[in-house]
Amino acid sequence: MKISRFEAPQGKEHYGIIDEEKIRVLDGDPFGQIRQTDQFFPLDEIRLLAPSRPSKIVAVGLNYRDHAEEVGYPIPEEPSIFLKPSTAVVGPEENIVIPSMSQRVDYEAELGIIIRHRTRSVAPHQAMDAVLGYTCFNDVTARDLQSMERPFSRAKGFDTFAPIGPWIVTDLDPSDLTVECYLNGTRVQHSSTKHLIFGVDVLISFISHVMTLLPGDVIATGTPSGIGPMKPGDRVEIVIQDVGRLSNPVTTQELSCLTAPF
Repeated sequence: MKISRFEAPQGKEHYGIIDEEKIRVLDGDPFGQIRQTDQFFPLDEIRLLAPSRPSKIVAVGLNYRDHAEEVGYPIPEEPSIFLKPSTAVVGPEENIVIPSMSQRVDYEAELGIIIRHRTRSVAPHQAMDAVLGYTCFNDVTARDLQSMERPFSRAKGFDTFAPIGPWIVTDLDPSDLTVECYLNGTRVQHSSTKHLIFGVDVLISFISHVMTLLPGDVIATGTPSGIGPMKPGDRVEIVIQDVGRLSNPVTTQELSCLTAPF
């Protein structure tokens, strides 16, 4: 099942299930019981949005052995986690904006886990029950700023630095999915989730013993080797086997003059 969040022609937001060339509207959201309605929209009349509105994004660093070697860090003994803010989320075809304070912004292709229900302190063998489905995720990173400071909230947390989409795929085995990134049509990352150091069940269990996961939260499972910079005018695409293709253009930050009343 492909679950999407979308904007209808009248501008109203819905969740829906994609069925070939149309989308069936859901009654409410998909994080409890999924209730389908009789209302449809043709896909060419709607705009896909980020498929989740998470309270937080929990990202995992160095979760592919080849990426740890690429950046010169030892293989971690337990998951290394950090947070990206919900305000960083953008959906398919929305701009990734290069901030003026960074000189190098990188793509990072990742499998995203969408949490189904409130989850706290679950064991690995219980963890998969917390999963609604999977999506494509781009852990956009200001690499130059990341190298300057710890923690790297600024390098990971700019607006538009968390593209998610194009939808959520349910009933999927995440243990051996091809993960790729394309920059302007050229493949720059290629691996499989079978090379994850910590699998989906371990990540959910570990994170849930640290913080409560809420419906719609996203876990970004880490990126393989091949990270590299993007520049304005580029297009970056995250492609995950049996999930889909997330495509975003890259632009520069628009200058604005903000004034506050005193």
